[in-house]
Amino acid sequence: MKYMLLMQFSAAFDEFPMIYTWQPEEVQAHIGFMRDLNAKLAAAGELVEVQGLGGPEQAKIVRAGADGRPVVTEGPFAETKEFLAGYWIVDVESPERAVEIAALASTAPGPGGRPLHMPIEVHPVMSAPPQDM
Repeated sequence: MKYMLLMQFSAAFDEFPMIYTWQPEEVQAHIGFMRDLNAKLAAAGELVEVQGLGGPEQAKIVRAGADGRPVVTEGPFAETKEFLAGYWIVDVESPERAVEIAALASTAPGPGGRPLHMPIEVHPVMSAPPQDM
């Protein structure tokens, strides 16, 4: 069963300070934790893909206009306090294992080495609909 785990950060809360405000050694510890987690998942055959995402200031929202042409809204989005910082796609034996991995990822260290306890959304990756649909 494949799951997408979405790492969220929030600019709205002090417990999630933006990473660019951290000390260099805190950033290194955070990235080291993520690399170790990813290596363990890969060694267990559970990691399908992992990517960090650019911040909200680099994001765009795209909609089709009335003529079908793209209408692009550039970030940052003042009304958005939470944003996606990265994701994993894992292939695991059970939903419980996906939740276990999400909980572990949530403990990545932040400032002062304290676990961030950041929210990680867990979504099943749906298969394609039957061909006769």
